[in-house]
Amino acid sequence: MSGPKSQPINKILVANRGEIALRIVRAARELGISTVAIYSEADADSLHVKFADESVCIGPPSASESYLKIPKVIAAAEITGADAIHPGYGFLSENADFARTCEKSGFRFIGPKPDHIDKMGDKITARRTMRDLGLHSLPGSPGPLESAEEAKRLAHEIGFPLIVKAAAGGGGRGMKIVRDPKALDASVELAQTEARAAFGNGAVYVERFVEKPRHIEFQVAADDNGRVIHLGERECSVQRRYQKLVEESPSPALTDAKRAEIGSRITSALASLGYTNVGTVELLMDEHGELWFMEMNTRIQVEHPVTEMVTGIDLVRTQILLAQGEFLPLKQEELRLRGHAIEVRINAEDPERFAPSPGTITDFHMPGGVGVRIDSHVTSGTTVPPHYDSLIGKLIVHDVDRPHALKRLAGALRETVVNGIQTNIPFHRRVLENPEFIAGDYDTNIVRRILEPEKPS
Repeated sequence: MSGPKSQPINKILVANRGEIALRIVRAARELGISTVAIYSEADADSLHVKFADESVCIGPPSASESYLKIPKVIAAAEITGADAIHPGYGFLSENADFARTCEKSGFRFIGPKPDHIDKMGDKITARRTMRDLGLHSLPGSPGPLESAEEAKRLAHEIGFPLIVKAAAGGGGRGMKIVRDPKALDASVELAQTEARAAFGNGAVYVERFVEKPRHIEFQVAADDNGRVIHLGERECSVQRRYQKLVEESPSPALTDAKRAEIGSRITSALASLGYTNVGTVELLMDEHGELWFMEMNTRIQVEHPVTEMVTGIDLVRTQILLAQGEFLPLKQEELRLRGHAIEVRINAEDPERFAPSPGTITDFHMPGGVGVRIDSHVTSGTTVPPHYDSLIGKLIVHDVDRPHALKRLAGALRETVVNGIQTNIPFHRRVLENPEFIAGDYDTNIVRRILEPEKPS
C-alpha cells in the first residue's frame, strides 16, 4: 500500500472514547504511530487512556463539555504535538466543521473530505446526489417539505403508509410513520420539532414506507488515486428503535450476482464523487428484493469487525494509511469473502426494558477460542458511567458458514460473564433461538416479534 503523495503520520490524537478509541490505539501501534488519548473526568480509568502513549483530560463527564468541545480537542492535539486526528464513530466523526477545523489547524483528519461529510450528512442532498449517480431512493419528496399542502400532494402521489424523516438526523429521532391521512399534518409537525431539538435543523422529507424492510449496508474504501472498492455487505436488520443490535456478513438475503450488481453501482457513484477514505452506504431492501439508497455514513461503523473477519482487511489501519495518501493495494476482482461473521453488541442495559444500567462491573469474563473476537474497553472493576452510549463491548465470531457461525456465537455467549450491572446478553440468546433468525429470513421488525410474541388463540 503506497502512493506518490504518501506523508507518514507520526502521532494520532484519538478524538473518542470506549472500545473504538482502544481499537484505534491498537491499529496505530501496529503501524508504529504514537497515540494521544483524550478523556473526560468520567473516563480517567478507561483502557484507551492506559494504553495510549499520552493522555489529556479535556473536561467534565458531559460530552458537550468534553468530547464534543472542538476547541478542547484541537488544543489537546496542539500541546501533545499530534499531526493527525482520528474521530472514531459518533461524537464529532461526521461533523464537517470539525474536519475543516482540523485541516485549518494543521492536523490531518483521518476520514473523508469535509465537503463529502457535508454532502452525505444531509439526507436530502445525499439522496439527490446518489440518485444522479445511479443509486435510486424510495419514492419521496425531492427536497425538504415546504408546506403542509406539499406534504399532502406528495402523500397522494406516494400513497400510504409513508414515513417522515429528519434531513439531518439519524437513530430514529425525527422519524414518524404515517398510516392515516388524518395524522399527516401532526406527524410532520412533530418530526420537525424533534429534528430541530435533536439536530438544530428542522428540515424533514417524506418517502414511501416499507412494511418489512431489511437493512443492508455496503462497506467501501477509496484512495486519492480514484480507486474505490467495496468490501461486501453487512446485514443490520436486528434493531430496536432504529438502533442496531446484531450485524452479520454476508447478508443471508443477497446473492453473489446481486452483491456484484449493487456493489458496482455504489463504487461507480463514489468514484464519480471523488470520495476518499472509508464509508458505508446504507440500503433498504423491500419485500420484492429491491435495494434502495437510504444514506451514507462517512466514518468507521460500530459493526466494522464483521467485514474485517470475512475479508481479512483491517479497516482502521486502512483509514490511517489512506489518510497518509497511500493507495489501496487491492482491486475489486481480487476481493474474496471467506466464511461468515456475526457481531452482537453488548450493552449495559436492562434486557427487557432496554433501559440503561450504569454501575460498576464486578466480574467480567469474555469467551475465547478459534474464530472469537472481543472488542471492549472494560474489565472487572470498571465503572460504566451514565453519560454516554451504553455499549460496553462487541462479541464477534467467524466460521466457515452461517450455521457454524451461529453455533459458535451461541457457545461464546454461554461463556460470557458480566456481573454488577445488567446487560442485553439474555436478549441475544433469544435472538439465536428465534426461528426467523436461524433461517436468515427476517426483517427490521424481528425484535418486536421476539419481545412481543403472538399469543396463541
